Amino acid sequence: MGLSVMRYVGLVAILGAGTILAGPAEAQTSAQTAGPTVALDEISVTATRAPRRTEDVPQSVQVVDREQIRQQLALTSSPSSVLAKLVPGFSAPNGTISSASESFRGRNLLVLIDGVPVNTPLRDVSRILNLIDLNSVERIEVVAGASSLYSAGATGGTVNFITRRPTDGKPVVTVNTALRTFTADPVHGLAPETSISVTGKVPDGVDYAFTGSGRFAGRTYDGKGREMPSDGQLGQGGGDRFQLGNINMRLGYDLDLAKRVEFGLTQILLNQDPRYLTDYTGAYARPNYARLYPGLPVAEDTRSLYLRYTDRDTPLGSLSLLGFFNDINKRFNYTEFAYPANPFVTYSLRPTAPTSLANQSALATERGGINLTLDTDLSVLLPGMKLTWGTDVIAESTRQRSRDGADVFTPLQQNSYAGFALLQLPLGERLTLRAGMRYEHFDLDVAGYTRPTTFAATAARNALGYSTFVLPALAVTGGRFSYAAPTFNAGATFNLLPGIDLYGGFSQGYALADIGAFTRRAGLSLAYACPVARPFCLPAGTTIAYSSIAPQAQIVNSYDFGIRGRVGIFSGSLGGFVSTSDEGTTFDPLTSRLSQQKEMIYGVEFTGNAQVTEQLSLGTVLGYREGRYDTNRDGRLDSYLPNNRIGAPFRATVSGTYLFENGVSFRLEGEGFSGRDARIDLVGTRYRLKDAFTVNASVGAPLAGGELYASVDNLFDAAYWNPTATSVRNLTVYGLGRTVTVGYRKTF
Repeated sequence: MGLSVMRYVGLVAILGAGTILAGPAEAQTSAQTAGPTVALDEISVTATRAPRRTEDVPQSVQVVDREQIRQQLALTSSPSSVLAKLVPGFSAPNGTISSASESFRGRNLLVLIDGVPVNTPLRDVSRILNLIDLNSVERIEVVAGASSLYSAGATGGTVNFITRRPTDGKPVVTVNTALRTFTADPVHGLAPETSISVTGKVPDGVDYAFTGSGRFAGRTYDGKGREMPSDGQLGQGGGDRFQLGNINMRLGYDLDLAKRVEFGLTQILLNQDPRYLTDYTGAYARPNYARLYPGLPVAEDTRSLYLRYTDRDTPLGSLSLLGFFNDINKRFNYTEFAYPANPFVTYSLRPTAPTSLANQSALATERGGINLTLDTDLSVLLPGMKLTWGTDVIAESTRQRSRDGADVFTPLQQNSYAGFALLQLPLGERLTLRAGMRYEHFDLDVAGYTRPTTFAATAARNALGYSTFVLPALAVTGGRFSYAAPTFNAGATFNLLPGIDLYGGFSQGYALADIGAFTRRAGLSLAYACPVARPFCLPAGTTIAYSSIAPQAQIVNSYDFGIRGRVGIFSGSLGGFVSTSDEGTTFDPLTSRLSQQKEMIYGVEFTGNAQVTEQLSLGTVLGYREGRYDTNRDGRLDSYLPNNRIGAPFRATVSGTYLFENGVSFRLEGEGFSGRDARIDLVGTRYRLKDAFTVNASVGAPLAGGELYASVDNLFDAAYWNPTATSVRNLTVYGLGRTVTVGYRKTF
């Protein structure tokens, strides 16, 4: 750990001293005064699929409210950046439209919008989180730890973006517009954005909430003033030269005091036009000004629809019936052969220019389902007892095709069926127990396909440092497969003192590994290799069966424990976790291989907030995580997990906000993370990451009935390695340089 981070840890310790270790991480921006001890009374719907007080949930639950989102929008439009600052356990953001290698507690994060899952689990690409428009979001709920409440995918945690609610009465209009740019080149780095939100209700009729927004990005620059590449993470998309449009809409109608029907729509449109290819052969990723980008634009055309019916007064209790449909279309970057960063490409049959234009692909996923949730009051049996139960049915089809129309992996169709029950049992006034079970069954249909001819390379002791070979087109035979397993959770909360709660729990998440990624890599080994001079040497009729390469279903066990609450001017939380799995999934970028093995991740998380005066509030967020795995499958955790699972083990944010009597507000943030130099296999392979520390500042002032705001992100223009982006391919990718923002927002 470098000197800068050590100084930062000292500052954190000073600011965090005396903070009561209790409660969800929620910065208190409104004025509070010291007074009697009070309990937190935040309501979460994400943790249990029914409204529950967070102090009754035996897991770490973090809530980011609208005021915090408003503060962060002055600095950034990136949801990943907001989560990284305010939620311990989330990795450093990679600074692009993608979320490649971003993780929560070293595992996958299930993303929900208004309770609807928007991930693509059969082909787990990572471009969704940073496309969500924060202007449309009322609050963000983050539930840490493995969970199967929303089907597969939440091995690290669940984040639910709850969009803005309709308001009563006449239309309320909010406009937010901003200009962001880099001080290295304010003209070419210009990135304008604007949004408009309208909420209201027709008298005795429909209520509505609508947000439309547009974001545009020019060039991006690092802390040394150098232009950054459009695809520093190989195929995932960058942070420059894009146009992003979002529409979010909620329409609701109250049938009576208990019954309501609601329709929701989220539409995301993205187009990124890289000008140059990326050079992966140097010491760091950079634009290759000698090679214009020949591929199609990076694109996103994704929409999510839902229809929800709720009835709070059925004979079985409160009912929620949700139907949803996602139509997800993503096009990725065109990339060219480069060793060791990109050693496998679709072959053009020309050894001197081996990359085919077909080495660009697009993903199409359709996913729909019905979720039934009942929340039954069993107080007749025991005061306060509640049973949340229900069933889910989900159907999904996924296909990824290259530019020439060929399948990139086996077309996949999956149906899943699940039932669950979750019991909450208060024992006296201080102890609450919770336990539940979910049983899920997956039917997977794997179609056959032909893996395209691939040009590849492996390390060699020669002048180039590598030798090349060809993997001829290979037929992959499919079939029908079934997976099923129960998952369990149990935990307790205990009111230690007024306003102070202890919690502890065990939960399990169930997930199929990235099946598309496994089948895409079918036969990517020397066993199927041919010399470049004789590229089709395999015997006619050579095939490989999906059943021989199929990943195992993964069950993740999470153990959470901690203390949280609020006393006087202090609020916060301190918790620890351990996460284990016998079939964890790890990607090796050097060999482009996925593997499954036993693993364990562990860590400590802290949040602390102090409302020092009516004007001044201080906040601290600390997170530490580390992990080990069994590289040779002998049952012993012999090595540290690679950087694309654990990028920066220690992350911290300290902040202070001051509200002047004239309404002007000032916020100062410090963000820091540690480096890493861990041995990730038995031969001692290491990929070093460097520590860094950056400072951000923002100011807002009342103007003409609205707010004029300005901010500087990375105030001192630090040139640092982005640990998450660097970890994608173990190639250095620098972080964003100093960015300035000027904006104005007003509600009419």
